[in-house]
Amino acid sequence: AAGYLEIANAGKLADRVIGASTPAAERIELHVVGLEGEVMRMREVKSFEIPAGGRMELKPRGPHLMIMGIKRAFRKDERIPVTLRFERAGEVAIELLVGGIDTPAEGEHKH
Repeated sequence: AAGYLEIANAGKLADRVIGASTPAAERIELHVVGLEGEVMRMREVKSFEIPAGGRMELKPRGPHLMIMGIKRAFRKDERIPVTLRFERAGEVAIELLVGGIDTPAEGEHKH
């Protein structure tokens, strides 16, 4: 499953998402999508940078959370607890709303 949300950084310093976890799956990886030759490919990255006073949108065909090893099938409209780990802000608990297939759930988190 993929996780989508918008992260806003109201601080005066840039911050980075350096990891994420959920009790609903074995692990969460940070992924980006980019063109390699003529093929769109997804790849894992170590962090997402959130500029000071800026935002970053995790969205389909862009940066996103890749939820791996799901322990049971998610149900539409279910809320999945996720902990985001930031380099500066530390751990921040959020919830992702489960959408339908190819329907990103919307949400926003500010730190």
